[in-house]
Amino acid sequence: MKLVSIHKQTIFLLFFLIGFQAAQAQVWSLQQCIDTAQVHNKNLQMSRNNISIGEQKGKEAKANLIPKITANADYKYFTNLPYQLMPLSTFNPTAPEGQFKEAQFGVPHNINANLQLLMPLYNPQVYGAIRTTKIAEGLSELQYLKTEEQIFFEISNLYYNAQILHHQLAFVDSNLINAERLLKNMQLLNEQLLAKGTDVSKVKLQVAQLITQKENINSKYEQVSNALKFAMGVSIEQKIQIDPNIQYKSAYEYTSSTILDIRIIKTQNHLLSSELSTLNKSTFFPSLNIIGMYGTTGFGYDKQPNDFLKFFPIGFAGIQLSYPLFNGTVTKRKINQKKFELLNSELQFSLLTEQNNMQAENATLQRMVAKKSVETTTEQIELAKTIYKQTVLQQKQGIASLTDVLLADNALREAQQTSLSAVIDYLKADLELKKITGNISTTK
Repeated sequence: MKLVSIHKQTIFLLFFLIGFQAAQAQVWSLQQCIDTAQVHNKNLQMSRNNISIGEQKGKEAKANLIPKITANADYKYFTNLPYQLMPLSTFNPTAPEGQFKEAQFGVPHNINANLQLLMPLYNPQVYGAIRTTKIAEGLSELQYLKTEEQIFFEISNLYYNAQILHHQLAFVDSNLINAERLLKNMQLLNEQLLAKGTDVSKVKLQVAQLITQKENINSKYEQVSNALKFAMGVSIEQKIQIDPNIQYKSAYEYTSSTILDIRIIKTQNHLLSSELSTLNKSTFFPSLNIIGMYGTTGFGYDKQPNDFLKFFPIGFAGIQLSYPLFNGTVTKRKINQKKFELLNSELQFSLLTEQNNMQAENATLQRMVAKKSVETTTEQIELAKTIYKQTVLQQKQGIASLTDVLLADNALREAQQTSLSAVIDYLKADLELKKITGNISTTK
């Protein structure tokens, strides 16, 4: 029974290791990276929290319309009762006018306890705050989409850089194989006294340079990979492998839509207009409240022989009207400030619209040129490969020199680098065009 159990455990462990290795080798598409970021990216989590904060502020503004009830209680002990001046005619009808006699009223102990009610019927500031917070909620949602767009752009850019480095590394590996093969041939020719020792050294130098270049590219790839994982919100220790296939052969035409920056400015403009309207109404419109109170008042005397503590009810209900007459032009200055802010917002909207049109046109032209460059440089790589192979063959036959081989190798590497540069320019222009036309979400 123990042997069977151990056998089962061994099989389970093997399946676990196979599954773990498969997970380690999983290829992450750009869509998977973006979907992961939507869940784990800290900036997006904070933006979602800001949306929730905006919702709570809207509920807070509406809560100002709910009646408010406060409980109040106080106790006062008068060591000296307050004085009042009474006309002498109160005590003596024949007393002359203008003469008074001081008198103390009340008892030392005073107790008050009551409930007060305040319910707004109309308050321009409260209704303005409700309207403003509702607009602010929409602004928070747009700012979340803006943050999401920036994360999409950043992850896409890092993903493309990783793809470029992957292809650059593949080119270096291919060139390294060619250089090592050439080194073996040169060493064999040198042993046969058909090549100089300096020729072998030249090829060794080329191999060493390619090895150094490969190490640098590997280092850059790790840095880009770490930055990509950070943007996704996953652990740096997690292993990810990107899809090396670059989609650049087809130039898609994106439908232009209102970009988020313009939508945000429009919403900010609406928000400023709402705030300006609230300020105007608070200047010319009164506020109306229902007020009420119910409680008790207690009076006490602690001296013999008439010590007592008696309570008497008190209550009232009424309507309170408040109308601002003059507040030192404070509201007027605030209104003037909002007018200038509103003017700047309109100018910014116009400026951003013109800038967006210009950037879209430039990005379209740049992408078109980069696409042609990609097609041209791809053909140049194939031509450079053919020339290199023919030169190596000629060198074996003694027709071409080592210098010719090295020149052909350099031409091949230059063609590869030019092709990668063209691909980078295309991807950047395409990504920028997506962002400018409001199609960054199509990156997925």
